[in-house]
Amino acid sequence: MLSTPLIHSSGYIDNREASQCIEMASIPEIQIPLSVLGSTANASTHSTSIPQLGYGTASWPFGESEETMKGSILTAIKLGYRHFDAASVYQSEQCLGEAISRALELGLIESRGELFVTSKLWCSDVHPHRVLPALQDTLQKLGLEYLDLYLIHFPVSKKPAGSYVVPINQSDLLPMDFKSVWEAMEECHKLGLTKNIGVSNFSVKTLQQLLLTAKIPPAVIQVSVCLRWVYEQGVSVLVKSFNEERMRENLDIFSWKLSSEESQKIDQIPQQKAYRGLEFVSDGGPFKSVEELWDGEI
Repeated sequence: MLSTPLIHSSGYIDNREASQCIEMASIPEIQIPLSVLGSTANASTHSTSIPQLGYGTASWPFGESEETMKGSILTAIKLGYRHFDAASVYQSEQCLGEAISRALELGLIESRGELFVTSKLWCSDVHPHRVLPALQDTLQKLGLEYLDLYLIHFPVSKKPAGSYVVPINQSDLLPMDFKSVWEAMEECHKLGLTKNIGVSNFSVKTLQQLLLTAKIPPAVIQVSVCLRWVYEQGVSVLVKSFNEERMRENLDIFSWKLSSEESQKIDQIPQQKAYRGLEFVSDGGPFKSVEELWDGEI
């Protein structure tokens, strides 16, 4: 999945636009293709479809531009976006929840079930006893009864804290208890609080470590990659912009295809991490170097 931060201001839909919005209820400008999630769906009685293009809500500095974010999410719903990616550390869950509530009021969507909502467990909550309370807090902020997907944000724990502060103090970094933390994620799934569970920013080695004891394999592994090419690989992609024109441009990937020559050229581009995660590297922490954090996959 891809998150491309392109920040621009956008207005919030007000009551004067309500009648126009209601006329557009459940008729998005573009229908985004769906794909079926794998492993978690196989562990339950019902499969889950994920839109192949989603809308990211990370905006730096985290927690600012709340009204602009609400307006951009409403615009995204109007244009046809149905997958929204949040995280506790982004401080975007409250905004997303309020925007979803407003979209329902305006008739932009008929029910919450039309949306695919993702959020992520931050490092300070990557402890077995904190996973369930963290998810419950996320749901309370979103005003939802369940998530469609809950991810472990990074394969790192830090000392528990009352707030989500970045950058991380490197002296607070702790090794992750993969077995117990994933068991807590599996319990959240069993309780029906999230339809699917997965991971983000895991290397092959850390993923293999998790899989050694996992009863429910991750349904999603979220990483950073490139737009139309990724879509053609059958991968769900996340984009982010507060600018309506750019939001439309991102939806335009479904109306054309890369040539075989273009795809081959992109295949040959050396891959590297857009985000290196330097704050997770410390002489006293679980990862002593960037190479160790990503197992050389940088």
